[in-house]
Order: sequence, then structure tokens, then C-alpha cells
Amino acid sequence: MKSQKPITIFTDGASRGNPGPGGWGAVITLPQEGKIVELGGHDERTTNNRMEVQAAINAILHIKHLPDDVIIYTDSSYLLQGITEWVKDWIKNGWTTSTNEAVQNRDLWEVLAGVLFEREENKDYGSVSWKKVSGHAKVPGNDRADVIATKYADKKDIELYNGPATDYKHDLEKIEAHAETKATKDSKRSRSNKKAYSYISKVDGKIETHKTWAECEVRVKGKSGAKFKKAISKEEEEEIKQEWSS
Repeated sequence: MKSQKPITIFTDGASRGNPGPGGWGAVITLPQEGKIVELGGHDERTTNNRMEVQAAINAILHIKHLPDDVIIYTDSSYLLQGITEWVKDWIKNGWTTSTNEAVQNRDLWEVLAGVLFEREENKDYGSVSWKKVSGHAKVPGNDRADVIATKYADKKDIELYNGPATDYKHDLEKIEAHAETKATKDSKRSRSNKKAYSYISKVDGKIETHKTWAECEVRVKGKSGAKFKKAISKEEEEEIKQEWSS
């Protein structure tokens, strides 16, 4: 029997290097059982994006037997857009992107898509929906998943909770998905002031990276439909390139 309240899941991933040691974390609310379950894991050589997808896979597998509706909260645009927008085209195109490149992390995307497809095929099971939250914006569930992922990436000890929801010290009902909070605004202002790791441009379907804005500007200036964006880290650079390749 389905619970009237959906299962809620917060997921996050982290890596120390790209690739490098990484970790993933998940916090799951099970309303029918009145429980909270935390999950986490480590990978010796991985990327942040892989850990984001791995967190979602493990969380969904954990509740695979339950028929309830599921809401998954993530701060990863890569995970959110990948599973809600890109994956259908990837499958249709034989796991290639719109620029005819092989889909990165295909092994994990195939597993995640397969698990979700099995749920969708079972008419007795509820829906799975995905929602974006702002990272480091004081959303307790997201913050806790981030702590778990980071601890595993750093190979540090952490006690994962598995017990009554009434005893859990983090307020998982405090969710501000898509909210433009003060923390979010401050984060955006802080980001705009950060030094660029690189600039990415897309002209006539071709993506290139540039070390300086001057190089990027030369490529996009006056070009119809050109896109450009600043990346402040290697991980963000890869996320932008993946998004634009889909």
C-alpha cells in the first residue's frame, strides 16, 4: 500500500580531483516506516559528476521495493538535466550526443535509466520526480548529503543514521527548491567575483574552451546563435560542456 506522503531523497556527490578520490551521499525519508536512512560510498578514482549519478542510483535501489511516490532533490544540474531531458535522446541516438560524441558516464546513466524504467513499467508503483535545490543554501537535507559525500571522498569516518524520523536532528522538511534565498543571491554575487578557470564557447555546434575572456570574445562576437559561459572550476567546465553537447 502506498503512503500518502512521498518518499523524499536528497543526493550529492564530491571528488578530490577530476578524476580523483570521490564520495557520494544520500538521505532518504521513509514515511510509511517513520524512518530516516542515510547512505554513502567511496570510489578511489572518479569525478564529481559520476558521484552525483552514483548517489541517485544507490538511493533509488534502496527504495526499489517500495510503491510510494518519490521526490529526489539534487543541486546537480548535470544529474537533473541528464535524467529528465538528455537521456531519452541519448538512448534514441545510440548513446551519442547531439554533436555525435560518446556520452560520458554512459555506464552509470544506463543503470539509472534502467532502474527508473522498471519502476515506470510497474503500474502499482508511484511516480519519481526530480527537483533542483541550491547548493550550500541552508537546505538541511542537501547539506547533510554533501557532508556524507565529502567525508567519503576524504576517507574520513562518519556515522550514517538509520532510525526513527523523530530522532533525526536535521529538518528535512525545510526545502526551498528553486528559491532565490539571500544565501543563493550572495552565492551568485560571490561567484561572479571569482577568478575564471576557463571560458567555454559554442559556435555552429562546436564547443571550445579558452583560457581568457579575450579569446572567447573573439570567437563568439558577431556570431548568430553563439553561446559562451564562464567556468570557475574544472568540474563546472565539464558540466557546461556536457550540457551543451546534449
